[in-house]
Amino acid sequence: MTDFIEIYVFVLAGFVGFQIITRVPSLLHTPLMSATNAMSAISLVGSLVAAGADRSTVSTILGLVAVAAATINVVGGFLITDRMLKMFRHAEKPSAAGPAGAKGGAR
Repeated sequence: MTDFIEIYVFVLAGFVGFQIITRVPSLLHTPLMSATNAMSAISLVGSLVAAGADRSTVSTILGLVAVAAATINVVGGFLITDRMLKMFRHAEKPSAAGPAGAKGGAR
C-alpha cells in the first residue's frame, strides 16, 4: 500500500510541477531560474559533503554520482539563464549620422 502512495505522490508532484511551470510568464522565468540555480548550488554542496564523508564505498559512489548530477544541473541552469537574458537584450541602433565614411556625407 505504501508503494502505491509513493507512486501517487510522485505522479501528482510531476503533474502539479508541469502545470506550474507552463503557466509562468516569460518575464518571471529568468528570476525563477536564478533562484533554482541557487538551490541547485546548495544541493551541490550537500552532495560534496556526502561524497567526502567516507562512510562506505557505496555512499562515496552515490555521492560522486550526486556531485556529477548537481554540477550538470547548475551549469545547464546558468547556460539557459544566460540564453534567456540574451533574448531580452536590445540590439544597438545605428546612429542618425551613420557610420563614418558612409555614402551621402558632406560633398
